[in-house]
Amino acid sequence: MIRSLLLSASVVALAAPAAVQAREQTPPTGRVTAANQAATREPSRAGYINAIQVYPYSDGTLYRLYAAPERVSDIALQPGEAIVSVAAGDTVRWTVGDTFSGSGDAKRVHILVKPFSSGLRTNLIITTDRRAYHLQLESTAKTAMAALSWTYPQDELIAIRRATEQERAAAPIAAGLAIEQLSFGYAITGDTPPWRPLRAFDDGRQTFIEFPASIAVGEAPPLFVVGAGGEAQLVNYRMSGRFYVVDRLFDAAELRLGGKKQAIVRITREEERGKRRRRAS
Repeated sequence: MIRSLLLSASVVALAAPAAVQAREQTPPTGRVTAANQAATREPSRAGYINAIQVYPYSDGTLYRLYAAPERVSDIALQPGEAIVSVAAGDTVRWTVGDTFSGSGDAKRVHILVKPFSSGLRTNLIITTDRRAYHLQLESTAKTAMAALSWTYPQDELIAIRRATEQERAAAPIAAGLAIEQLSFGYAITGDTPPWRPLRAFDDGRQTFIEFPASIAVGEAPPLFVVGAGGEAQLVNYRMSGRFYVVDRLFDAAELRLGGKKQAIVRITREEERGKRRRRAS
């Protein structure tokens, strides 16, 4: 039985490279051609805005541009984007130049291309301070794209995310807070990590811990409430902007973060500190 299992394993081990080899029978040049074809984005009717073909930008995509002799095709980059370099595969039978429109933040670079004859194919690579564009140029007898540009879904997603974060930061940490009921009698002691709270206060029902703005880009420390016997227990809280909101009051709590060398910041209610001083005396 053991021998038969070993033989079966040997057969599988020998068959695996054969299967891989069968899959790789396509020559490397064929694999490159197939990859380029799969990555090529052709003009679409839905992508046109007037005479401008608008492609959604994606890194690694090859964008098709059809041109024709005696016609200039315009490649418009994102407003504010600056060229680093422009390289064409065929600079003898294709004319490639650049210009710009607008000024200030609205300044926009345009790459202008024109073939000398039909039936030509080459590629164009544009690198900027933001990204790289890869285009496949093809010339026809009469059909030419007037212009092409891009939308930038990733940039739009980042802008939406930033706007959401700004809205959250500007939102009040809690509704219905009565200023006259707020108590700021808390002391913050211990280590001084970058996330050390600026202050703590409560409204008689909830405790609020305010952190510096840098808390949004760093690791946030967990909060532990320290009991009368000195034991620390993790407490439920939520983060609102740069505040921790704890749905209870406490006499002492600790923020702890780190591995072997742990940073510990202690938050103590001043009334509790006074009681302890009186007990010690």
